[in-house]
Parts: sequence; C-alpha cells; structure tokens
Amino acid sequence: MHKRLIVLGVAFTAAMAAEASDWPCWRGTRGDGVSDETRLPVRWSATENITWKTALPGWGHSSPAIWGDRIFLTTYVEDGGKRQLLCLDRRNGKLLWERVVLASPPEKKHKFNSFASSTPATDGQRVWVPFFQAPDVQLACYDMDGKELWRKSPGTFKSVHGFCSSPLLYKDLVILNCDQDDLAYIVAYEKTTGKERWRIDRPNRTRSYCAPLIVKAAGKMQMVLSGSKCVASYDPDTGRQHWLLDGPTEQFVASPAFESGIVFITGGYPQHHFMGIRPDGTGNVTGTHVVWHDNSDFKAVSYVPSPIAHNGRFFVVSDVGIASCLDAKTGKSLWREQLGRHHWPSPVRVGDLLYFLDDDSNTYVIKASPKFELVAKNPLGEAEASCFASPAISRGQIFIRTMQNLYGIGPALKR
Repeated sequence: MHKRLIVLGVAFTAAMAAEASDWPCWRGTRGDGVSDETRLPVRWSATENITWKTALPGWGHSSPAIWGDRIFLTTYVEDGGKRQLLCLDRRNGKLLWERVVLASPPEKKHKFNSFASSTPATDGQRVWVPFFQAPDVQLACYDMDGKELWRKSPGTFKSVHGFCSSPLLYKDLVILNCDQDDLAYIVAYEKTTGKERWRIDRPNRTRSYCAPLIVKAAGKMQMVLSGSKCVASYDPDTGRQHWLLDGPTEQFVASPAFESGIVFITGGYPQHHFMGIRPDGTGNVTGTHVVWHDNSDFKAVSYVPSPIAHNGRFFVVSDVGIASCLDAKTGKSLWREQLGRHHWPSPVRVGDLLYFLDDDSNTYVIKASPKFELVAKNPLGEAEASCFASPAISRGQIFIRTMQNLYGIGPALKR
C-alpha cells in the first residue's frame, strides 16, 4: 500500500485498534502483509536465533494471529475429526488453552488443502474462527479466555477443493468470503452480537479462495478481491458494489495488493495473469480500467502466494519459486529470480526487507528494491513440503508455523 494512502486507510482496515506490534488476522493489521515495525531478525537456522519451538497438536495450514502476549491458531485433530482453536503464550510458546470448535467427518478437499486452513482473527477482546461442517459454514466467536460468545452459520458451501476463508475485520464488522460452486456470497456480521449487517450476492458461482483487501482508493473505502471469474470492489460499510471487471480467468487464491494508485492481481486458473487495475471506476470497467496486463510467463505468475508492495513496485513469488519485481504503474518486470523449490506461503515486509518463506521451511530475505539482492537464506531444517502457512510478525519477532511445530524467532521479549 502506498504510504500517502495509509493514514486514512489503516484507521479503517483489519483490526482498527491493533497496534503495530500486533498481527491480528490474515496478512496483519493492514491486510497486505506489511508490518509497521522497523526491525526483525534477518538470520536464523534450526539452532540459531530460535526463542522457542512448540509441537502442535494435529495439523493445518492456517497462519498465526497475534494480540499482545497471545497467539491464536487453528488445527485439525484426526481423532474425532476435531477442528480446534489454540491459544499459546507468545513469550514461551506454551499452550494456554484449546477449544474444539466443532467435530465432523472430514469433507472432500484438494489433496494440498487442509481441514484447518482459515486463519483466525482477533481484536484483543474477541477471536473469530471459521470452519466447515458439511454442508454448512460455521463462524464462531470466543473471548480471549476461550469462552464461546456466539456462533453463526452464514449458509451452505460447496467446493470440490474444500474450505478456506479467513475472516476480515473492519470497524465493528467481521467479514467472511464464501465464493463457491453454488449460491456464492460475502457476509458481514457485527463483531459483538453476530447480527448480520449485509450480504453480497456474488456473481458467476465459482469457487475461489481470496481474502479481500480493504484500502482507501480513489477517495473512498474499497474492499477489493479477485475470484468467481471477476475482480470486484465493494463498499465495506454496506456491501454495495463500486466496480467489477470480468475475468481475466476462472478461479483465484491470492489476495490483491495496492500501490501507487494501482490494484494488482496475480494468479488464476486455468490461465495465469499479472494485471494492474485503476480503481476509480464505477459499474463494469472491463474495457476501461486495465492499466497493464501480462500473461506471457505462466511459471512466473503466482497462483497461491499473495503479492506485496513497496515504493512503487509489486513483489511476488510464484508457486514454483520464481520471484519477480514489477513496476506498479507500467507492469514492467524489473527483475526475476529463482528462490525455493516451491512456495505457497505469502511474503511479509518490514521496512525495505521482504521475507519469502518456501514450502520446505526456508526463508529468503530480499531487499525490496528494483535490483535483486539476497540478504540471507534461513533454513529451519524441517522435511520437504512441511510449511504452507504464512509468517506473522509481532514486536520484533517472526512466527512460522510448519506442519508439526510453531517457531518463535528473534530476541526473547523483555518484561
């Protein structure tokens, strides 16, 4: 997100009351993978600069959400089909409490999905966690000590690839995207009561898995997402549509990024696309607001990892590990380099440094600049294809979830 647009945008996005030190939901306080902190560890290994390492019950692909000294994480325990919410102490990794949100037979899913892929969200008073209990989506709200406050089912859900939808926090709302191969919708509930505030009838009825991005763009608050054969922008206060762009393909996973007045999308199935969109339109903008479009290199486009922005540029790593830097206004490729064997986690940024985590638990630290510069490669030494969650950042530490463990990396907190 461009710095000149942050001041108003941050006041409304993600968890409004979150300090820079918190990471309250998917992709952090701003919802774009960027931390406002200034320092983060640059080098570590399985034996160096590790504050703690905690073995997790069950398994899942969700990322950590952090508020104060508490870390929230979801997991799936095969014994009994238990979908659980975990709360850990961020100072030492100790499990403080766990709650079985629901128990259900495993639903049909893609072989690379999990039964606990949705990242929870917290505002420091409550925690929201979604799971799927066929045929219905369940969204549950807990207090910080694990007491259930309310539970809603926004509707049924149908997808051959399974469920993944991370809640988005905005003002007094918790928002959930349910693009699917049926009656697709995005729904907003009041955070305290669970009362439904608005509901969007999504077009095209096609499965996608994008968490929306909320930014102030073209003088108004916009909730932007790709998915269901389109890219669309809505008013997050009311759910009313601002604009819609057809295509450019069928299904999407990666969240958008925003920089220099341009919305950037990456991915798609069956075709892959990089696309820059001007967000100042109304109605159908397919023929008027595409600033640039590149689908020339299938392997360089990210399908799963979300992009990140900084200082007039977009940075992205493809699923097969090709990292790219693109000029935000023109789409021109400034550099393209191979990182890991395979990447599904989304990158994060602190200052001028980008952190790209691969599936094999290696983190590549790269300068966020128009010239490629690798600062460090940090291995955790876990098994191949062991890491699918995105990192979280809080108070000078980075937290990485693998299939078996959660790592707290960086200097221990001083009380």
